[in-house]
Amino acid sequence: MSDKISRLLEAAADRTVTVVRGITDEQLGAPTPCSEYDVRALAAHLFQVVVNFQALAAKKEADFGVPPEPLEGAWRERFAEETVRLIDAWDAPGAEEGTSGAMGFPARTVGAMVLGDLTVHGWDLARATGQPYEPAGVLLDVVGEEFRALAPMGRKMGVFGEPVPVAEDASPFDALLAAMGRDPGWARP
Repeated sequence: MSDKISRLLEAAADRTVTVVRGITDEQLGAPTPCSEYDVRALAAHLFQVVVNFQALAAKKEADFGVPPEPLEGAWRERFAEETVRLIDAWDAPGAEEGTSGAMGFPARTVGAMVLGDLTVHGWDLARATGQPYEPAGVLLDVVGEEFRALAPMGRKMGVFGEPVPVAEDASPFDALLAAMGRDPGWARP
């Protein structure tokens, strides 16, 4: 990974914040490609991820065991604000150095994890709400490389599903989605 995490987060956030702002209240109960979540639960989970990974960038602990806060009020704008804070946290001196979090992963791997969440869950929310989503190419290189390495552990932890078969000529993003257990052809019911 040669690009700064904060710059990559800007590209991912730009796309995902646009999707989050486009979610209507009527769509909150809709299913998503991330089968254990509807739109409301997935947006709340992603909000929690954005906040917790700010702490991880600062080498502090994060608590993913606490249920996400309910989406209330101007949650879409708060999500956008917290995403800016996430980018700033990963832009701080030392954020990409050393280890981060209780599992002791290299900080850049942790940064790639939040990049992956913003990218893949951004796609999940876009698919569930009928919005377009196309990740930046450089994100695919970084996220794909890291997530392929993390996939076996992710499956054991239950955060990645079993791989979904795709055609040999599948796009890199479709291959990444499939490796994480997503059906790249998933469509809203």
